[in-house]
Amino acid sequence: MGTTEVDRMKTAIVTDSTAYLPGPERHRLGIRMVPLSVTIDGKVYEEEVGLEADRFYDFVREGELPKTSQPPIGKFADCFQALKKEGFDAAVVVTLSSGISGTFTSAVQAGELVEGLDVHVFDSEIACMPQGFYALRAAKMARNNATPEAIMTELQEMKKSLRAYFMVDDLSHLQRGGRLSGAQALIGGLLQVKPLLHFKDKVIVPFEKIRTRKKAMNRIAELLAQDAGKGHLEAAIIHANRAEDAEAWREELSRKFPDVEFVVSYFGPVIGTHLGEGAMGLGWVKK
Repeated sequence: MGTTEVDRMKTAIVTDSTAYLPGPERHRLGIRMVPLSVTIDGKVYEEEVGLEADRFYDFVREGELPKTSQPPIGKFADCFQALKKEGFDAAVVVTLSSGISGTFTSAVQAGELVEGLDVHVFDSEIACMPQGFYALRAAKMARNNATPEAIMTELQEMKKSLRAYFMVDDLSHLQRGGRLSGAQALIGGLLQVKPLLHFKDKVIVPFEKIRTRKKAMNRIAELLAQDAGKGHLEAAIIHANRAEDAEAWREELSRKFPDVEFVVSYFGPVIGTHLGEGAMGLGWVKK
């Protein structure tokens, strides 16, 4: 006997604001977003809701380093209750890395509070558009009536091919925010290096030390080339208030790698607080 539309489990996809998904794409796929927040001069702003990236960099250029906050458990619980009322049976939640934020834990705890909704929380172990790749893949599967278990299995499989590297203009933001050791920040400042950074074991660590921004970007392109010959990839160029540089890099990389599908994304307020203006990154995953 075939499965009817009524019999199928309805699975919602939720992510947090640090995926920095384009609003139209998020709405088209029905992905729910729970915002993190930044505090600037004593005022709290929810990113992607009350504060956009370009305005954020204008705010902090001369000010103190903002403070960032994970969503309270209640934010996730409210989201889950709303999904339940809308008739969803399950939710797959994609969060930024549990190694740099308590967002994953908040989502897990909220899921335990809400009865009648089967909540599965996926730790992306990363952030920004690479995190978004997981949410987008999950949403497309959910629209094709995949079970939450099947979606979680696919997301774990994606981790095997997902790569992301980024560099910062000034390591002091990461050091002051506690996201990189003081010793590493001091070395970077003394040598004027542009270290390539990546996520390893859920936290941000140096990958290689490189002297100039251009050499760092070329090195990231070399790393992409190692994977580009192994099948079709989707990739995201990510920038911290450097839209023109990002677009120029996209054009350059598109010529070199015609089989890679590139988009341009950004480091929003929460991640931008820790990386600082001028940061640039590239992430990719098998399609």
